[in-house]
Amino acid sequence: MGRVAAIDCGTNSIRLLVADVSTSDDGALSLRDVHREMRVVRLGQGVDATGVLSAEALARTRAALVDYTNVLRRKGAERVRMVATSATRDAANQDEFFSMTREVLGVSAEVISGDEEARLSFTGAVSDVDSSGGPFLVSDIGGGSTELVLGDWDGVRGEVAAARSVDIGCVRITERCLASDPPTEAEVSRAVSVASSVLAEAFAAVPVEKARTWIGVAGTVTTLVAVAQGLTAYDPYSIHLARLTVDEVRETTSRLLSMTREERAALGAMHPGRVDVICGGALVVRTLAEHLASVGVTELVASEHDILDGIAFSLA
Repeated sequence: MGRVAAIDCGTNSIRLLVADVSTSDDGALSLRDVHREMRVVRLGQGVDATGVLSAEALARTRAALVDYTNVLRRKGAERVRMVATSATRDAANQDEFFSMTREVLGVSAEVISGDEEARLSFTGAVSDVDSSGGPFLVSDIGGGSTELVLGDWDGVRGEVAAARSVDIGCVRITERCLASDPPTEAEVSRAVSVASSVLAEAFAAVPVEKARTWIGVAGTVTTLVAVAQGLTAYDPYSIHLARLTVDEVRETTSRLLSMTREERAALGAMHPGRVDVICGGALVVRTLAEHLASVGVTELVASEHDILDGIAFSLA
């Protein structure tokens, strides 16, 4: 069906996927990666406090987007879609961001709703799992927001039953609550209280008790799994579809919270751009895990496929 390029610009990172989309005789779509890349640009740095995208954050994002544009053109992408999520939804000067993306990429970025973000994440996450494990709950913890989406997957297409996006993520909760290195007990307690309060809105909207399988996507979850596995370097093949019990989530989160920034940076699988925000992200995961355990979902399945794959599928 052709070669497509998907760009996901979130609060913490900007990612590119160039892929070939094909369809089988039964109508099932599949992706074959041509190029996949992630850069931490921290577009949403300070947005929670100031309400605007900083000039420095915009410059970092522009530099990454220039490189991505060169890549997708070299690779021969026929269709391109760029999606912007939490940070741009919240910024008063979002027009500066859109002008920049149009100038560099040649197409307009789309600010999607939280619910659309959740649906795209669900499509990407479930496309590589056994459909018999449903209903599925997909959680996407970004820098500024967390999406929960419940649905089914029949091996060809996903059907979403409920979805909600809430304003809590690894950057937002870190900037709000975790100032010390390592975080103090009081800071951790406050972060858990904030996460629990914000996630309660999602739990009220999404009947998570109906889920049989919990799938976690995006960098916080995949990094947590890499640390739990003791990887000396980030290996997506070891991480994809790996499972963590609730106890393993708790243990890994506690380990990260006890470490200094320098100690976290020394972990072989830790991306430099996640060192400062992984503790906040891990606390969001742990809060989710403990609530889901209370309704009988006791394992987290990590997926390397997420909203980026969903955006690519939407171009088919």
